[in-house]
Amino acid sequence: MAKRKMTNPLALAVLATVREQPRHPYEIAQVLRSRGKEHSIKINYGSLYTVVQSLERHGFIEASGTERDGRRPERTLYRITEAGSAELLDWLAELVTDPVKEYPRFESALSLIGVFAPDPAMELLQRRVAEQDARIADQREELAAVRASGVPRIFLVESEYSLAMRVAENEWTRQLLKEMADGSLEGMDGWRQYHATGEAPQEWLELEAEHTRE
Repeated sequence: MAKRKMTNPLALAVLATVREQPRHPYEIAQVLRSRGKEHSIKINYGSLYTVVQSLERHGFIEASGTERDGRRPERTLYRITEAGSAELLDWLAELVTDPVKEYPRFESALSLIGVFAPDPAMELLQRRVAEQDARIADQREELAAVRASGVPRIFLVESEYSLAMRVAENEWTRQLLKEMADGSLEGMDGWRQYHATGEAPQEWLELEAEHTRE
């Protein structure tokens, strides 16, 4: 895996956008938002200008002229360089082909959910499922509206992926809740015992000691 001079996904989006044609930073932001990229990449004007400056400093883009809109101040147009095109293609290929370990917030929370007693934990998970159901419904409606407007599916695959991940997560969480509720989730008795007595079950202590020796 190459060591990147830049790792911010917004930089990748800027490179892809100016590869089409020279653009000024404000136009770049408008194009990205018009294509719905703010749902996949965090975009704000302050960070965008910083990214543009960094890309220029590393030689991935360069000024190609200026543009004036009415009485507004002149805006610098940027175009991609040969080095920028190479970086864009190599970086994007790496992201597509190389699965890496990421650290989603929900996964982090699940790793520590035993801090709660089982019943409060289930209540929190049920609240999450309900919230995700609402977001899934909104996302499906939004995606359907965009499709109906004639946008080719190739420009919506990241939204489809995001929706599929939400649906899969909620299905998994519902199954977890079912197993917690009927007691079939391995370790539930020990979890309840720990919160009832304040002491870890003996089997937990033995398991921890075994892994510590390893």
